[in-house]
Amino acid sequence: MSAQVGIVLVSHSGPVAESVAELARGLAAGGATAPVAAAGGTGAGGLGTSTELIAEAVRAVEGGAGVAVLVDLGSAVLTVKAMLAEDELPPGTRLVDAPFVEGAVAAVVTASAGGDLDAVEAAASEAYDYRKA
Repeated sequence: MSAQVGIVLVSHSGPVAESVAELARGLAAGGATAPVAAAGGTGAGGLGTSTELIAEAVRAVEGGAGVAVLVDLGSAVLTVKAMLAEDELPPGTRLVDAPFVEGAVAAVVTASAGGDLDAVEAAASEAYDYRKA
């Protein structure tokens, strides 16, 4: 099997990031899922973001097909953008503009089905169009 796109979920809360990762893996079940890592909170377990946790998560899921990074709130966006600008993340790492929960599920399902980074990004971004009413 060829390399799958890795997914990193960055939240200001460790438990939120872990829970969304678990949900996405569960909904993509039916076989092996793409690699998913949560990078939530600070290194000390508080609320916030940690460049160290993000970099560690990206390294953990990077297998040669690229990494899609989804974030929850504004400062997480700024943190990942700064890391990308400073080349602190491997080539092929991409910040994806998508809703956090729905986008994570779409990204993991698409990556698990063998979609490339462009397909994973498109699927996650299209989650903005999911209507609930």
